[in-house]
Amino acid sequence: MGTAVNWEYISNNPVRGVKMPERTLKRPHRFLSAEEVQRLIAASKEPIRTIIILATMTGLRIGEILALRWGRIDLLRGTLLVAETCYKGHFGTPKTRASRREVPLAPAVVLELKERYIRSTDQSPSALVIATREGAPLAADNLRKKSLRTACKRTGLQRIDWHALRHTHGTLLHAQGTPLKVAQAQLGHSHRSTTLEVYTHASGSAQRDAVNMLADQLFPNVPKLDGSGNTAQEETQVIQ
Repeated sequence: MGTAVNWEYISNNPVRGVKMPERTLKRPHRFLSAEEVQRLIAASKEPIRTIIILATMTGLRIGEILALRWGRIDLLRGTLLVAETCYKGHFGTPKTRASRREVPLAPAVVLELKERYIRSTDQSPSALVIATREGAPLAADNLRKKSLRTACKRTGLQRIDWHALRHTHGTLLHAQGTPLKVAQAQLGHSHRSTTLEVYTHASGSAQRDAVNMLADQLFPNVPKLDGSGNTAQEETQVIQ
């Protein structure tokens, strides 16, 4: 409602001062494995391909990606500055102070952005990295319903939304042992509890590795189970 007032859709906010109930997660958040991300990228066309790469490699929100301008990307240093967001064609500032952040770019992402920059008809600092032919921002909902949904179908994946890619970034960082404070800065969270409780998920393989490591300490002489329920010794016997 506050946004509606800012955009002059209404004159007053009728719910100002009303306290919202505590948020609860109605269903588990979806996230992808590294292999699923690779398949999704391979099955995607532009501009959805670049969006998926940016979301999974930087953790940017879809609104932050759609508001990204060439002037905020330093291809030499390999960084980008998150200083603006876009929602339904309207530009605004990031949601919190922590959301305004500088994000490092992996070499593969720098290469993708360099190629996109070369192909861009408008390379001015104020030009959007991802835009229509007229230079206007794209609509996140249309991209999700058409391009992202199509890419998921091609790869045999369940439908996902844009937030699933952000969750994927946080989860993959967590799985590789990235310190929580680093992940918090990367995702632009004001509180570490948000990073830990909402954006990191334990994959089945990570849990298997964890219990196997514990078993090495407590039961070093017992063979490990593989994903099918067989021990490594039983698997060897089957092959023989």
